[in-house]
Amino acid sequence: MTPNQPLSRDALKAQARRLRKALEAEGNFVSHSEALELLAHQMGYRDWNTLSAAAGNRPDTPLAVGGRVSGHYLGQAFEADILSLTALAGGASGWRVTLDLDEAVDVVTFDSFSAFRRRISATIGRNGRSPAHTSDGRPHLELALR
Repeated sequence: MTPNQPLSRDALKAQARRLRKALEAEGNFVSHSEALELLAHQMGYRDWNTLSAAAGNRPDTPLAVGGRVSGHYLGQAFEADILSLTALAGGASGWRVTLDLDEAVDVVTFDSFSAFRRRISATIGRNGRSPAHTSDGRPHLELALR
């Protein structure tokens, strides 16, 4: 099995904390080091030390699955959880992201009807903006990246 490309160490440790919390919610108590080892195995690595070495000192990306983001979708403010994140072209050009919005946004600008969305998917560049724009030139999706 070929191991997955790891995230930064900080992102991996955060993912291990989420795994530990999820296991504890089901009554399976594990230590943080056990959660790190489980995460390494899930990602196709022999152990945490091997995964940590593969991650190296790579800088943390501003986005991660399970993370929180805020921004504007079709001009409307939102806050959301990141459900999925896929790097495009080796991560150089951006990501394909799926968001679960806290509150639905109306994607129709007409007064006569509405169409609300709570889950959106889009391609965004490194600047957090989608290359697709509305007729007035504003990006469909704009994330507030740290």
